[in-house]
Amino acid sequence: MLIDAAIELCERQGFEQTTVEQIAAIADVSPRTFSRYFATKEAVCLALVDDAIEMAAVELARLPRDMNHLEALCRAAVTMYRNTKQAGNGELTASRLMSTLRIIASSPTLRQAAMEFRSHAVNVELARRMGTDLTDRGLRLVASVWSSIVITALTDLGAVTKWRGVGVDDAIEHIEKTFAQFTGFVAGVAQPV
Repeated sequence: MLIDAAIELCERQGFEQTTVEQIAAIADVSPRTFSRYFATKEAVCLALVDDAIEMAAVELARLPRDMNHLEALCRAAVTMYRNTKQAGNGELTASRLMSTLRIIASSPTLRQAAMEFRSHAVNVELARRMGTDLTDRGLRLVASVWSSIVITALTDLGAVTKWRGVGVDDAIEHIEKTFAQFTGFVAGVAQPV
């Protein structure tokens, strides 16, 4: 109920203008009850992201371990996005995913929070693939680069379309194009000696 209330309010009036008290009121609970589940309004919105992250981690685990880590992250994300189009009730649907993307892209605070390294399911799976732990600098670097690619793609998508008529396929297209542009940039980079 709290997550649905947060989506409704943030979509209608924006993340920055939405308060914990408003979310609690829409969910018909007290602010104190809200705080039992979520420490902040950022936390309730990041819970939306965690649904997508859990699904992407499952897809990442299915990919060959010898695949480039960034390519594997891209493929896992694209598969997760596509799967939302067939999701049923109680699952992460395309509509809910797109609401989440719009909310995050519209808020500098949430964009920053989404980019910060956390020990979420994708990073745990990435550490397993890389044969390291969550404190590894290489893991944090790969995860941060991937987060930057996704945030750049979605921010650009919102800027171009103002989110009118945008669906999952549009998000996938922007992520794939941004990833391709990034790989093009780094393809010719010489390794320091």
